[in-house]
Amino acid sequence: MVGKVLIYASIGCAMLSFMGAFGTDLWLASTQWMLVGLTLGIWGVFVLIEAQFKIR
Repeated sequence: MVGKVLIYASIGCAMLSFMGAFGTDLWLASTQWMLVGLTLGIWGVFVLIEAQFKIR
């Protein structure tokens, strides 16, 4: 479940970055939102892969 939450948070960060590209920055600049989104996405994929191997 943690991996899915991280992936959804990554998508949310991408949406905030998209909004920031049109001039409405919320807390961070668009490029910073993209960096946060990429980091959350990578961790989400890592957690999902680790969970798959621990189940077996």
